[in-house]
Amino acid sequence: MPVVTAAPLDVSAEQRARLEQMARSTSLPHRSVVQAKALLWAAEGVANEEIARRSGVDADTVRRWRVRFAEQGVDGVGAIAKGRGRKSWLPDGTVSEVVRITREEKPDDTSTHWTTRALADRLGIGKDTVARIWRNHGLQPWRVETFKLSDDPDFEAKLVDVVGMYMNPPERAVVFSFDEKTQCQALDRTQPSLPMKPGRAGTMTHDCRKRHTAKDVKAFFRWIDLRVPPELDIHVVLDNLSAHNAPEVKEWLAHPRRARWHLHFTPKSSSWVNLVERFFKELTERRLRRGVFSSVDELVHAIELWIEHWNDDPKPFVWHKTAQEIIEKVRRGRATLHQIKSATDH
Repeated sequence: MPVVTAAPLDVSAEQRARLEQMARSTSLPHRSVVQAKALLWAAEGVANEEIARRSGVDADTVRRWRVRFAEQGVDGVGAIAKGRGRKSWLPDGTVSEVVRITREEKPDDTSTHWTTRALADRLGIGKDTVARIWRNHGLQPWRVETFKLSDDPDFEAKLVDVVGMYMNPPERAVVFSFDEKTQCQALDRTQPSLPMKPGRAGTMTHDCRKRHTAKDVKAFFRWIDLRVPPELDIHVVLDNLSAHNAPEVKEWLAHPRRARWHLHFTPKSSSWVNLVERFFKELTERRLRRGVFSSVDELVHAIELWIEHWNDDPKPFVWHKTAQEIIEKVRRGRATLHQIKSATDH
């Protein structure tokens, strides 16, 4: 029996721009951000059930969001119907003040971030109220996510090249995402692991092995060249590691017989552009991080066996962000860092 899916949501260019702005917001209520993202997916033709899974709601809720949008447009996104929802006992402006202080100020005791108790004492409200406001606005001041903006002068050109290939793959060609998997544990731990117990996660020591050389890269390229049908072009996404640009690799690629080869280099400090990193994350989390291997052969066997099972039921990684969306986000990040630097340079 065929599966019936809803038609793509009708969204004008102006509405899409407003929804995209709402989906990126860090100050709007969490429900508004979630609904804006859901409606953008609906406009792309994503099935209601899939939108529900991504949004953490049921499919009927997604259908109600679609109906409300069709009736009220963007103004209805995140709105609570009259008579619905709990009546707030907080003085006007309390919620916005909690959000502002959390994002813009530091505690007087020089702590790096607010706790629910500290901010509750500051404003004279309950800690559970602070926690609820943080939850509704997607604020997690205790969390720190590391990032590094690329200083590659050709960042945008390289990004457009790689992402463009993901979004619009070349015809009659195969595309490989290539990188070395660093920090593999090849031998048993140098110290015994500590078991998990209440209040403490399991622990283990960390050991690394050496990186690959230009000779290894050339050998791997030769292996690919022999196994890809001669009528197909070969595109490889890789970083700017010196081994990838070594003279012997360049010389091998420059031969007329390798005219079908095309290398696409990711920008400096932007390994996230290479989709193989997403696969490495799965491999690390599900097989390697807690694994113990007494030899390199045992490590290789474990990896190959895990990959065989993965390929029995593969989960494709689909790139969704356009190059322009990423470039705009990076520009905003650079602008923010510039403002911070300007404010702290005296």
